[in-house]
Amino acid sequence: MNDLQFLTWVRGPGLDIAVGIFVLGVLWRLFEIYSLGRKPDLAAPRHADGASGLHTVFRRSLPPHGMLKRSPVSYIGGYIFHIGLAIVVFGFAPHILLVKNLTGVSWPGLPSQFVDLAAVVTMAAMVVVLFDRFNKPVKRFLSTFEDWFTWAVTFLPVLTGWMAVQHLLLPYTLMLALHILSVEILLVVLPFTKLFHVFTLFGSRWFNGKANAHKGVPV
Repeated sequence: MNDLQFLTWVRGPGLDIAVGIFVLGVLWRLFEIYSLGRKPDLAAPRHADGASGLHTVFRRSLPPHGMLKRSPVSYIGGYIFHIGLAIVVFGFAPHILLVKNLTGVSWPGLPSQFVDLAAVVTMAAMVVVLFDRFNKPVKRFLSTFEDWFTWAVTFLPVLTGWMAVQHLLLPYTLMLALHILSVEILLVVLPFTKLFHVFTLFGSRWFNGKANAHKGVPV
């Protein structure tokens, strides 16, 4: 299989397989979560200022008091690479075109120079966060294989995509194929790892906030 054949496969059958597993995996995980059900809270509701699902979503999206100073790399680095990933994924014109081809939905893209800068900053932030996790004994002790693995499958699409755009290391056709393959690997593993938090993050915060608000406890 030459480079062009490899690219043709990952853009065709490979992408179809990855998207299929991704969609079915996401639907299955969401079904598992919502089919658990919840017992009704029969206690009389109590009121407390700032206690609600929406308040919790907002509060949990900000660093707890004092934690930004105690662990700046985790919070600042985390914000940077999450925002950077969003810019790269949803702001790059070729990505938007792919989504349009798959779903018919599109939106205006960002300037390629800005997306390129965001990719570099994102990779730098991810490397710093990884080094911090490895360098801190407690974080390293608490880290599992899944933590390192999910970091790698998130980092590789950004790296290979940036290298393809910059025409670095390998011929463009091969690097583009590797980029698409790395994205497909990410799609396949996302529903079954901690990366699934992209679908549950705000919903779980809202639910916890709503449940505690019923008890009059702001969280």
